[in-house]
Amino acid sequence: MKRIFYILIISTVSLFSANDRLQKQLNYADSLFNAENYYQSITEYKRLQFFDYQNEYAYDANFKIGAAYKKGGYYENAIEYLTKAKIEADNQQEIIDAEFQIIRTNILRNTFDRALQLLSEIEKNESSTDYQNEVNYWRGWTFMLADKWDSAATYFSKISNEHELKKLCVQVEDEKYSVTFARVISYILPGAGQFYTGNYLSGFMSLAWNVLWGYLTVDAFIADRTFDGAASGSLLWLRFYRGNIQNAGKLAENENIKIANKAFLYLMENYKGEKP
Repeated sequence: MKRIFYILIISTVSLFSANDRLQKQLNYADSLFNAENYYQSITEYKRLQFFDYQNEYAYDANFKIGAAYKKGGYYENAIEYLTKAKIEADNQQEIIDAEFQIIRTNILRNTFDRALQLLSEIEKNESSTDYQNEVNYWRGWTFMLADKWDSAATYFSKISNEHELKKLCVQVEDEKYSVTFARVISYILPGAGQFYTGNYLSGFMSLAWNVLWGYLTVDAFIADRTFDGAASGSLLWLRFYRGNIQNAGKLAENENIKIANKAFLYLMENYKGEKP
C-alpha cells in the first residue's frame, strides 16, 4: 500500500514538474516572438510540441507558429499551422481567433476570393452578430487591397459612417481617373485623355502627330495622290490614332496605381488600427 502511495506522489510531482517545464518553454518561445525573433521562436514552439505528450499546448504552439510564419511572409506555412490551431481549439473564441488570422493571411497573399468566402462562413454562424464589425472590417481591407475602394468604403461605413478607413476609401475613389472616360475622349479628340490625366506633354504630342498625319492624308487625297493618302492614312495616321487611345487608358491606369500606392503608404506609416 505504501509503495502505491509513493508511486502516486512521485507521479504527481513528475507531472507538475513536466507541466512547469512546458510552461517555461512556452514563456521562452513567447518572449522570442514578442521580441520579433520569429525564426527562432518557431524552433522553440516546435520544441514545445515535441515534449508536450498530452497536447496541452497544441493550440498555443500552432497558433504562434502560424503567426510567426505570417510575420515572415511564409503564408502557405502560416495557413497550415493556423488550421492546425483551429482543429486543436478548446472553445469557440479560439476557433474564431484562428479563422480571422487565416483570413488575414489570405488577404496578404492576395487570395481575396478565399478571404471573402471565409468571412461569409463566419457570418453564417449563429453567434456571428458578436463578430459582425470584425467581419466588415476585414471585408473592407480585402476590397481595399483588391483595388475596389468603393466596395471597401461600403463595408467600413457599416462599422461607422465616420470610420477613418471609409473616409480614405472615398477620397481615393474620388481621386482616381476613369480609364473608360480617358479612352472615350481620346477617341473624340486625340490627346484629350492625356490632358485629362495631367500628362500634358504626352497629350500635346498625340494631338500634334494626329493633326500632322491627318493633314498629310487629306492633302494627299485632295491632290489625287491616292496611294500616298492610303499609305499615310492606314499605316501612320491610324497607328497614331489608335496608339493615342491606348496610351490614354494606360496613363489613367498608371495614375490610379500612384493614387492607390499613396494611400497604402499612408496606411503603413500613419494608420494605428489593426492591419492584415
